[in-house]
Amino acid sequence: MLVTLTLLGNCQLSDPEQRSGWEGFVVLVPSSSLQTEVRYFSSENFVGEVIDGYQAPVIYLTREAYEALRSVLVEAETLGFGIKVFDAYRPQQAVDHFVRWAEDLSDIRMKSQYYPEVEKQHLFRDGYIASRSGHSRGSTLDLTLFELETGKELDMGTAFDFFDKSSWSESEAVTVQQQDNRTLLRTLMTRHGFRPLREEWWHFTLENEPYPETYFNFPVR
Repeated sequence: MLVTLTLLGNCQLSDPEQRSGWEGFVVLVPSSSLQTEVRYFSSENFVGEVIDGYQAPVIYLTREAYEALRSVLVEAETLGFGIKVFDAYRPQQAVDHFVRWAEDLSDIRMKSQYYPEVEKQHLFRDGYIASRSGHSRGSTLDLTLFELETGKELDMGTAFDFFDKSSWSESEAVTVQQQDNRTLLRTLMTRHGFRPLREEWWHFTLENEPYPETYFNFPVR
């Protein structure tokens, strides 16, 4: 069952659609305080093309992760911030696409933008690419904060999916203000049940995720 939810005010539910294999997942509906920017349904990502398994610019995640994210948003709104989500559930076929891309050392068209200081042959060794991703379990999100008044994203020092140690959550390679912005995001997320990833300031996984051993492969559509 795929259920569409909105994060504005009280939870709104559409008529559920029966779709095999999607039980327990919901779709985020953008609002004034929740934005989505599905980079993998575009060429604006480190591969430079639409990623396998992304057939629409929508965000799926488990119902449990949604409920926790909703709590984060409620608190963020009181501080004058909204949430922008770049990715959540990621099909295994998308991860496989990343692996194929990483193995093709001749394709470096996005290097200057996403991994200028990392040699492509070291992406596996350095942990930037792996054959499995927690995103495929449905309870991991990539996200940032933006100002409700201006719509401007908080400056986190590096862009989403920038492969570099400066993207580490507690990196001191960024300014004090940028560190404070990362700390704010991390504090909001951990307070409501999410676990941060040391190497990526934007990456959070629900502590009590419902499918800790299952890597799903149904498409995002």
